[in-house]
Amino acid sequence: MAERSDEIRQELEQTRAEMSDTVEAIGYKANVPARTKGWVADKRDRVVSTVSGVTPDGQAVKQRSLRMKDTAERNPLGLALGGAAAGLIAGLFAPSTHLEDEKLGPMADQIKSTAADAGQEALERGKEVAQAAAESAAGTAKEQGREQGQGLSESLQEKAREAAPTE
Repeated sequence: MAERSDEIRQELEQTRAEMSDTVEAIGYKANVPARTKGWVADKRDRVVSTVSGVTPDGQAVKQRSLRMKDTAERNPLGLALGGAAAGLIAGLFAPSTHLEDEKLGPMADQIKSTAADAGQEALERGKEVAQAAAESAAGTAKEQGREQGQGLSESLQEKAREAAPTE
């Protein structure tokens, strides 16, 4: 009999614990504002951590802008052609206004096609200019390397002659 009463007490304790968990879960589900607040906070934290890992710091932005400035100073023609081509292409993809449709009508498609061809040509020429500039720089660097190597070789030979014992 004592064993049976211990079993009943144990079952009652287990049932109370389960009921407590159930009441707690129901309370959580019923508290929508708290759940929403937690969900929003979680999403915000994820976005902040993602953005902070991707966004460059001030020093990186400064270095990139200096590199862009240096590139623009070394190749202004290529930059101008590339900018014109990009502007032309962006203008082509901009939606036309009612006034443009009314005034230009059927000529609009022809103008856009011609402008697209011109933009593509400008882009190709800009690439060619940039490639020619890169090849020129590589050629100049090779020539300088050859000249410096030859000068170094002559200098070393001269120093070796001076260091050699005279008989």
